Amino acid sequence: MTWIKEEDQKYLKQEFEKYLKDDVDLNLFVSRNDDCKYCKETEELLNELVSIDKRLHLNVYDYNNSPKEVKEYSVEKYPATIISRHGVVDGRIKYYGMPSGYEFGSLIEDIKNVSKWEVEVSSKALTLLKEVKKPITIKVYVTPTCPYCPKAVGTAHKFSIVNENITSEMIEALEFEEEAEEVGVSSVPHITINGTVQFVGAQPDDNFAEYVSEANSS
Repeated sequence: MTWIKEEDQKYLKQEFEKYLKDDVDLNLFVSRNDDCKYCKETEELLNELVSIDKRLHLNVYDYNNSPKEVKEYSVEKYPATIISRHGVVDGRIKYYGMPSGYEFGSLIEDIKNVSKWEVEVSSKALTLLKEVKKPITIKVYVTPTCPYCPKAVGTAHKFSIVNENITSEMIEALEFEEEAEEVGVSSVPHITINGTVQFVGAQPDDNFAEYVSEANSS
């Protein structure tokens, strides 16, 4: 099965030629056991993606047999896709679950941003984010058919580029249904920050950063 249509591959090739600056690593953690519903499919999708441009590199790790990498990238479940600069061990930009549907677009935007390692955020958001001095984890619960979720995911991941203390995770709520239920996810995007601050909806940079600042102060 082909995951990326031929016309989409052509479009992505043009996008990467236009926007990519430095090489990017896609670090994928999977399980080779039967307990992972979409590990195989995620690996197939990412293999197709990295074949489009030589500046994209796919590193695949067996979660159960790669304790060093699991610890280095702070991986808690699978499939997990982590976007980082080439050769840099950095687990701050994560996707838990297959980045399909609308979230495939989030993945492409992340690749562009990580390649340039620069993002655009509002001046107010930038000021608030620079005040974050302790570890912050943003979890954005999504579903593949949610058209508003990519904005929330993209904003969270941009914040991780702005401040090294911020880790941002996309979590596919249908794949990790039990976790989503425990958090109280009833609509998406549902965002939690350090487990203490929660809100629903794709917020502008300023509002999102205010929630991060609230978690930073608690």
